[in-house]
Amino acid sequence: MKRKTGYLFDESYLWHNTGSGAAFLPSGGAIQPDQPHAENSETKRRIENLLSVSGIKKQLHVLDDITPATRDELCSFHTPEYVDRIKAMSDAGGGDAGELTPFAGGAYEIACLSAGGGLTAGRAILNNEIDNAYVLNRPPGHHAEADMGRGFCIFGNGVVTAKTLRKEFGLGRIAIIDYDVHHGNGTQKGLYDDPDTLVISLHQYQFYPADTGFIDEIGEGKGKGYNINIPLPPGSGHGAYVHAMDEVVVPALDRFAPELIIVLSGFDAGGIDPLGRNMAHTETYREMIGKMKLEAEKHCDGKMLVLHEGGYSAAYTPFCGLAVVETLSGIDSGIEDPFLGIISGMGMQDLQPHQAEMIAQSAALVSGIAPRKT
Repeated sequence: MKRKTGYLFDESYLWHNTGSGAAFLPSGGAIQPDQPHAENSETKRRIENLLSVSGIKKQLHVLDDITPATRDELCSFHTPEYVDRIKAMSDAGGGDAGELTPFAGGAYEIACLSAGGGLTAGRAILNNEIDNAYVLNRPPGHHAEADMGRGFCIFGNGVVTAKTLRKEFGLGRIAIIDYDVHHGNGTQKGLYDDPDTLVISLHQYQFYPADTGFIDEIGEGKGKGYNINIPLPPGSGHGAYVHAMDEVVVPALDRFAPELIIVLSGFDAGGIDPLGRNMAHTETYREMIGKMKLEAEKHCDGKMLVLHEGGYSAAYTPFCGLAVVETLSGIDSGIEDPFLGIISGMGMQDLQPHQAEMIAQSAALVSGIAPRKT
């Protein structure tokens, strides 16, 4: 039977307004106004455009009837006070959700739709309508904490999706893999004591947030051993990411035997991203998602849900998105990455000894996962 890949996107995601500034700082004082905020709509729009122009979108199972996340679903992770505060600020014209997370009026509804994208696609997967899916949603989610937004993220899309789908479908084990260049602090906090959710984050060491994402953060209580961080030194390229997948992620998934894999897909580890200092390229993302796809086929009948997170190079992010969707669907669009020769030719792309040493520390944590029968 031919496997089907779902794709979910909504124009409203592009209408989330983060204002002007310099990179991630608001304008004012010496910061000249009317420059677009780093987390703007352009990279997401260009992924959507490239998927359309390449012809691959018409071969996907497009999910265009998105059900927004409800207040109760958001409160599976967030405090009611926080959710209500975001709505009040949104209704009043905007504000900041907490730390570096500006928004304009209407953001509450768009953020509910963003969280609802994961739920809508996840339900389609678990109802066997599709096998896997890419959700091109915005605003992102992996930095949002229970009672505050952080790093452009208003609601924790991944945590809300995992908690809600588990309740609806009676799921046991869920694995969440995050390869955004920034640590998924919100995802970690939301599931830190949960032994039925394996959370693995590959990120640049002590970058953002600088006070989280260390190797010794392994979970607590019954969840001890089910949170694994893979902090990578700045400058890590293709070799380091693939080695981390082979030494940590794949063995961890084999021991855990998930019933659903959720991938938090940030492309800001790309070699020319303005908000990252690592050197991944399209083949890196293709290999990482390919390895996880094989794990999903091995353990959970291919059930894998991919949610969009970061990625701030308008030129390069679309090609990374295309590589992931091609790998999920098995469809070759015929479009080649015009940047690949340049980025793959950068020095230190091969695995370096100091990178292997750090990855080995994370690999030692895999034994803390109790083996499950597949």
